[in-house]
Amino acid sequence: MDTKRFSLDTALTLIAAYLGLFVGLIDANAINLALPAVRNDLGGGISGAQWTIDAYNITFAAVLLTAGSLGDRFGRRTVLRVGLLTFVAASLVCAAAPSLPLLLAARAVQGVGAALMLPQGLAITAAAFPDPVERGRATAAWAMAAAMSTAIGPILGGVLTDTIGWRYIFWLNAPVGVIALLMTYRYLPESRDPDAASIDVPGQTLAMVGLGTLTIVLVEGRTLSPLWTVALGAAAVAGIAAFVGSQRRVRHPMLPLDLFRNRRLVAALIATFAMTFGIYGLLLVNSFAFQQQRGASALATALWFLPMPLTYLFFIPVVNSLAHRTGPRLPMTAGWLGGLRRGGTARRGVAARAVVRARRRRPGAQHRSRGRAGDVSGAGAAGGSGFGRSEPGAPGGYHCRCRGVG
Repeated sequence: MDTKRFSLDTALTLIAAYLGLFVGLIDANAINLALPAVRNDLGGGISGAQWTIDAYNITFAAVLLTAGSLGDRFGRRTVLRVGLLTFVAASLVCAAAPSLPLLLAARAVQGVGAALMLPQGLAITAAAFPDPVERGRATAAWAMAAAMSTAIGPILGGVLTDTIGWRYIFWLNAPVGVIALLMTYRYLPESRDPDAASIDVPGQTLAMVGLGTLTIVLVEGRTLSPLWTVALGAAAVAGIAAFVGSQRRVRHPMLPLDLFRNRRLVAALIATFAMTFGIYGLLLVNSFAFQQQRGASALATALWFLPMPLTYLFFIPVVNSLAHRTGPRLPMTAGWLGGLRRGGTARRGVAARAVVRARRRRPGAQHRSRGRAGDVSGAGAAGGSGFGRSEPGAPGGYHCRCRGVG
């Protein structure tokens, strides 16, 4: 086969597989910059802004692992298409929503659509590229797509919010989603696992209950009475404990607990959770801090964040190459140390005074993004290496679920 033709086909396959990821992450990053504008238009205060993010994340995280199993059972390309259609339809409702409750409901449906489509891209490419080197390059392309969306999303959100309005963040999902859908018909092969397990409906329900009540406590706890806070906290713990217990009993668990005997996978999932917890918390808090405390526009706020994704984008191929030469441990360790060098994510997240010291923010963002590149590539290599070709949907689901929970 002609090498150039093969390279073009490979590129188009990756674009078709990852364009859904690209759309979802651009939306997630762009809306962070528009939260003050959303609050001004629809009300709801700070908690309303938090729910604009969390309504999406709860359904995203809860549905995600089942989404990988759905792809294995019914066909990954088919589930990817269903996810794209769901995401685009919900985006149109978000764009036209006249009230905050309708926006939050549509955001929850968006989360379902994103959860259905995101794991399928990794699973499709894992099945299409069985060679470890080719699969590593495909994983690097996934990380590059994530990095590009992290860079483009805030800028796009800032431009749209400052010019024609935040609603166009959601309107824009429609044409891109249609393009992604058409490309799946032309460039993506169908793949499934003939031995895929049945869907764990009780586990799915318990996961939703546990994550939902936990989020209510974290977001609304300061406004609830102590009795309600304790009650909801107990319900969250009970829901999560019941979920774990159900996974021990069912024949085909949604989250096989024996996976956690794989130390490499556990390390990858912890790194993914911690990275996402820090980065997305940073975006939410700083979006309000820059626009309200400093009086910056949405676009100016996005420009302050730009060094982080750009540095991340630059280091992804370097770190991916290092991970394949030395294994994932070295880049993951270097990523953590890179973040800690500038004080760590936790210190930046809890110190509001540091948020408004803009002159010190940009260098720190560069250090964190270099650390993030190490975390993402190392975690992807570590997580994916624990699975064979027969279960390509599993690592994508676990990795993306930790992102959603974080």
